[in-house]
Amino acid sequence: MARVAFLGLGVMGFPMAGHLAAKGHEVTVYNRSPAKAAAWVEKHGGKSAATPREAAAGAEFVMSCVGNDDDLRAVCLGGDGAFAGMEKGAVFVDHTTVSAQVTRELSAEADRLGLGFIDAPVSGGQAGAENGVLSVMCGGEAATYARAEPVIEAYARVCKLLGDSGSGQIAKMMNQICIAGLVQGLAEALAFGQKAGMDGRAVVEVISQGAAGSWQMQNRHATMLEDRFDFGFAVDWMRKDLGICLKTADEIGASLPVTALVDQFYKEVQQMGGARWDTSALIKRLTR
Repeated sequence: MARVAFLGLGVMGFPMAGHLAAKGHEVTVYNRSPAKAAAWVEKHGGKSAATPREAAAGAEFVMSCVGNDDDLRAVCLGGDGAFAGMEKGAVFVDHTTVSAQVTRELSAEADRLGLGFIDAPVSGGQAGAENGVLSVMCGGEAATYARAEPVIEAYARVCKLLGDSGSGQIAKMMNQICIAGLVQGLAEALAFGQKAGMDGRAVVEVISQGAAGSWQMQNRHATMLEDRFDFGFAVDWMRKDLGICLKTADEIGASLPVTALVDQFYKEVQQMGGARWDTSALIKRLTR
């Protein structure tokens, strides 16, 4: 069992840190709003800290799951940042979906300070975090990853090192590119079926068993047909992620025409008031 700090207790981080405590790790948490950290301690035990530096003091592993590049820099760097509190040889594991650029920047700084750094974005959503069955895509040095993997496994269904620093973030971009196209295709199919007078649930019962089947179809078709979107991965978050994908594509000379189109469709959903709706709300722009 390890001494672990967890920074960021949102819809993903809160249950992820809980799984670490349930596995017997000694967990100290930090959250920008102290009330959420206090609620976590009340539910799971452990301790909370007032700053990332205090949370990281004495920890063998520091895990983070925050919002974006700037949030990650804020919890890592500066006098109150986690890097300032970590001892040489400790490992920082970042579960945030951020740019590969900031990952490589922070990995280099960690290396300069004698710290390990693994980028480890996750897929599986809030339900995956709550059930401890996330897919974790990792980048970094093999020896550092080997140390961190047994800790990450507290909330992972699968965890794999995919290359050097930034590789986890590139893999997460690929994940989001796939999801964007899948959700748009599902939205179009269900909206098409509605206009044609078909029973969408009955159709999905059949086609989900064939080549069209996907996680999105299995887990989102019913709520899409019920016009329910007050749960899951928010449109705002997806647009943040797709923005990272599109920026990176420009940098490396890749073409993402479908991703760029779906990103604009999500912009329409935001303009409809759906910024915090689940990403399956793409169907709303087709059925209004």
